[in-house]
Amino acid sequence: MHIEPGVVDGAKMALGAATATGAVGLTGKLALENIKSGNVASLAARSAISTTLVFGFFQVLPHQPVGVSEVHLILGSTLFLLFGRAPAMIGLAMGLLLQGLLFAPTDLPQYGMNLTTLLLPLYAMSLLAKRIIPEGTAYKDISYLQALKLSSTYQAGIVAWVAFWAFYGQGFGAESLASVASFGAAYMLVILFEPLADLAVLAAAKSLTGAKKSGLFTPRLFAAA
Repeated sequence: MHIEPGVVDGAKMALGAATATGAVGLTGKLALENIKSGNVASLAARSAISTTLVFGFFQVLPHQPVGVSEVHLILGSTLFLLFGRAPAMIGLAMGLLLQGLLFAPTDLPQYGMNLTTLLLPLYAMSLLAKRIIPEGTAYKDISYLQALKLSSTYQAGIVAWVAFWAFYGQGFGAESLASVASFGAAYMLVILFEPLADLAVLAAAKSLTGAKKSGLFTPRLFAAA
């Protein structure tokens, strides 16, 4: 999902800064809601764990340049189900920033676009979760189909934003269309794998009965809303 240098350049890059500002503002609003409910320590802990995991996802897990961008196993739905949407969004933002600062400074000019690509689909996925997961169901008990819907929504959002940036920066030429198509096709593998990762992690979470009150996971992981 990293937008390669040169795909969008010049004055056009200002749009990435604008959309990222909106995404960060939305993340801040969600974090403030957590703080107002008295979960400051839990928010900080979950955000720190999420940041560490995202940094590891980018640096350790396999990733491959395909077409206009790179295919990463980001596990956004997994982060959401374990830590909640505000900590997951904070983790994505901070993990991406750390990865750029420490290992990929050439990605920093595209940080605003990449940040938008990660955060807004996760927020959209969180809205879908309210519709497809009944209030009486804890996240640890969701089905494969529910996990697939969440993952598909998140990954489709990433592909849509990558396509937008590619067409915005390079137009709708044959080369741009082919690059976006190959990137989207490669991401289908992620859509197939991520729900399995979600269920494996959630199955492990069922044994963590002592973690229910630790504040390290979203309360919805273990208990219905």
